Amino acid sequence: MNAESDERDGVAASADPAPATGDVAGEATGDVAQGVTKDDPELGSRAPDFIKASRTLHLSWQVGVFVIGLAVVVAGVIMLPLPGPGWLVIFGGMAIWATEFVWAQLVLRWTRRKVTEAAKRALDPKVRRRNIALTVIGLVIIAVLVGIYVWKFGIVMPWKIHE
Repeated sequence: MNAESDERDGVAASADPAPATGDVAGEATGDVAQGVTKDDPELGSRAPDFIKASRTLHLSWQVGVFVIGLAVVVAGVIMLPLPGPGWLVIFGGMAIWATEFVWAQLVLRWTRRKVTEAAKRALDPKVRRRNIALTVIGLVIIAVLVGIYVWKFGIVMPWKIHE
């Protein structure tokens, strides 16, 4: 059961809850757990209080959020091979799920952390120089291959212009 339901039932939650990520509580330094910054919102449902007050209403709210998030994620998956911003829509569906489900919040935190790390690595001057050098080498190889093809076979149009 979750903390909201414990509060609704009148049972007080423990003062020192176990970390949601599976980390040992003693490993955290200060009030910031490993990989979680102070800017990250608390895990759990973001439903309005009047919805959390009723278990039936909260459960139906969660089902609605899940169905809407699932529809958005499925639309994003469909957009992957078709025209459209597939990954953006998939992450939008995950954000919808993250308004209600802790597992989606943890996935989004992990994704945000990995994207930030990748951006830092990509902006590293050594990596940028290497990527530019590899791109130039690749373009030179392609230009040489196209030049050899044109020299050997000439430029042949796929249609007949002279007729």
